[in-house]
Amino acid sequence: MIVKMKFISITGPKADIDRVVNTYLSKYEIHLENALTELQTVQNLTPYIQINPYKDTLKLASDYAGMLPVNLQGKTKKLSLEEALSCVQSIDQTLTTLNQEHNRLQEQLKNYKEKADKIAPFQNLPCSLSSIFSFKFIRLRFGRIPKEYYDKFEKYVYESCDTVFYRCNSDDRFVWGIYFAPREEIHKVDAVYASMHFERFYVPDEYEGTPETAFQKLHQQILDTYRAISDCKDQMQDYLRKHAEELNGAVKVLSMLSENFDVRKLAACTSSKKGTETFYILCGWMSEEDAEAFQHDIENDENLYCFIEDQNNNTLREPPTKLKNPKLFRPFEMYVQMYGLPSYNEMDPTVFVGLTYSFIFGAMFGDVGQGLCLLIGGALLYKYRKITLAAIISLAGVFSTLFGFLYGSFFGFEEVLPALWLKPKEAMITLPLIGQMNTVFVVAISFGMFLILVTMIFHIINAVRAQQVGDAIFSQNAIAGLIFYGAVVATIVLYMTGHALPATGVLVIMFVIPLIAIFLKEPLEKLVERKKNPFPKTGKVMFFVQSFFELFEILLNYFSNTLSFVRVGAFAVSHAAMMEVVLMLAGATDGGSINWLVIILGNIFVCAMEGLIVGIQVLRLEYYEMFSRFYKGDGRAFRPFLKKTQ
Repeated sequence: MIVKMKFISITGPKADIDRVVNTYLSKYEIHLENALTELQTVQNLTPYIQINPYKDTLKLASDYAGMLPVNLQGKTKKLSLEEALSCVQSIDQTLTTLNQEHNRLQEQLKNYKEKADKIAPFQNLPCSLSSIFSFKFIRLRFGRIPKEYYDKFEKYVYESCDTVFYRCNSDDRFVWGIYFAPREEIHKVDAVYASMHFERFYVPDEYEGTPETAFQKLHQQILDTYRAISDCKDQMQDYLRKHAEELNGAVKVLSMLSENFDVRKLAACTSSKKGTETFYILCGWMSEEDAEAFQHDIENDENLYCFIEDQNNNTLREPPTKLKNPKLFRPFEMYVQMYGLPSYNEMDPTVFVGLTYSFIFGAMFGDVGQGLCLLIGGALLYKYRKITLAAIISLAGVFSTLFGFLYGSFFGFEEVLPALWLKPKEAMITLPLIGQMNTVFVVAISFGMFLILVTMIFHIINAVRAQQVGDAIFSQNAIAGLIFYGAVVATIVLYMTGHALPATGVLVIMFVIPLIAIFLKEPLEKLVERKKNPFPKTGKVMFFVQSFFELFEILLNYFSNTLSFVRVGAFAVSHAAMMEVVLMLAGATDGGSINWLVIILGNIFVCAMEGLIVGIQVLRLEYYEMFSRFYKGDGRAFRPFLKKTQ
């Protein structure tokens, strides 16, 4: 069902808005509208512009709360606003200090690694770096040379060049080392090495001892820095764990206040006649129950004024839709919302969907054993994982079990249980003019006719609620269609039961007149609504041609929609046939020993595959054969702006 709504307008002194929101509105669900848009007839309205003072602090607190372990993120402590602000400030100061130390250590670690990387390839140099850097007449260069060029250099160039190359390290691609040359010849030597693709490394004069000693010292400094960084992180985590409850409480308080403060985005301001005081205005939708409780709550508040209207007094916008259904049918709201929410004056089809979907599913998938599996499995998944579709499967499993008893089927075995009604594959019925037909097909089509008539009644109710009198009378899914299709159904029933004469009378009286009404639907609607020029501008000839083809399409739709329900009986028969194949493969039909593994795997396969297909087919029947006749689903959702608190 759709919850009845009231449109409320709240006003009071501008400075009092936070008290009103935190004290009163936070206790109720209210769908706020933009006051400037809704109150267009009110003059001198201005937007309520003010910067949210909680936003930055909330972001800071949320960032710190996100660093907490998962097991501590749900624990909260109740705090006041002052305590929350003080808590976030204290945590921020401590963590900022620790974070600065962490960044300093990271920078230091980066510096140590760069130095170690520079000296690592030259660890085999046996002399002190400071001693070779102090040479007066000799210059040196650190670097590497590709291995293929080093071989050429050593074979063809080295002996004729005034240089000494000390090889320190090598791998498959490069040779690392140092070359020495006289100070006067260094530029010539540099050119020779450059022609050999020598890549120079700049090693600063700041290392102590040999390269190996310097590298070992740097390696130890890197390890010490890693430990210091780890200790710093541990301190941050320990501090956060220690203040986890206070931090979560601060996030909760600041989040609520920030959301409440954002009410200003939808508020408007207006000044008193003398211009001495400014008032805020908030407006939106509340449920009728909440609106009455809110009015009772504020009756002694002198600084707050509230005006309550229903949808008939507010023509600017249709009320939002809030669904409230029994717990058993609440999961089926998912199917309704997939198609579209009902508008405020439209019927809520949730209960209808819940009953018809489960019933048709059970008729198409009737098996006691598999139905119980769906029932129990769906219930467990919904209980522990809160999967909405699982709840739908569980309720459908109830009807699968019931129809399993009616069909006498238990995990495909047809002899274990007696059929309380019929066997889908075997039951036959003889009809006049047709001959023998499978009983479940006849029942399925009859049930489909009944559902089509019911949905036509729903269409009439929706049209009356929407005050569309012409549509309620002349539409193919309203009174005219109901009379015509009802006459067809009655005629078929009378012919099948051997009452041909009354059937002919019904056919003449109740068959032709509704078709004429449907044919002239557009001009008749305009006449009922007292509009001029009932025929369209295209002219009467074009209207009659178009209406003829439209009427033909309508008749074709009646026929195809009715036959579409044959699938209900077809799947009931196919389920029995598929399980018979499983039993045959398991050797259960020839009286021999039964292969229970094949029985189990076959039931799992049939239950999964056919359950999925049947579920989709039933949803198709709901949407195309039933919803299309009475349901528009063009409503807008009720979205509370504030989180309801106690």
